[in-house]
Amino acid sequence: MNSIIGKPLIPFIRRRFAFFDALIPAGFPSPAADYVQNSIDLHERLIHNAAATFFVRASGDSMRDAGIVDGSVLVVDASRPPVSGHIVVACLDGKYVVKRLRHSQGRVELHSENSLTPYPVLRPSTDLQIFGVVTSHIVEHLKKPRTG
Repeated sequence: MNSIIGKPLIPFIRRRFAFFDALIPAGFPSPAADYVQNSIDLHERLIHNAAATFFVRASGDSMRDAGIVDGSVLVVDASRPPVSGHIVVACLDGKYVVKRLRHSQGRVELHSENSLTPYPVLRPSTDLQIFGVVTSHIVEHLKKPRTG
């Protein structure tokens, strides 16, 4: 991870966006389905505790099988207690990482999730600080166009 994007601004204007409540197949096309147009509040959906939430941008491909790719924006909740199975943002021996937390035989392990590249399991000896649990991530497929 190479940048801390920041905490959500409080107070801010919450905005609801159109949300078409239909399942859209990512495989083969299907006939048009009935849908209900609702709205979605991304703050309500993605931020569980605003006072303890921060955003970081991930770099690298070690978590690609979890859907976290280079450039993903991670939504991190510092108030959520990390448990085995959570994806966490941690500092290990002075280096920041995003990994899957596992407890094995009473020891903490940090696992990558990339079936194409064999990343080593990180087993911290002493210097491990967990900053928060990744609750969501955002992948931008197209960057916002510049204006002006």
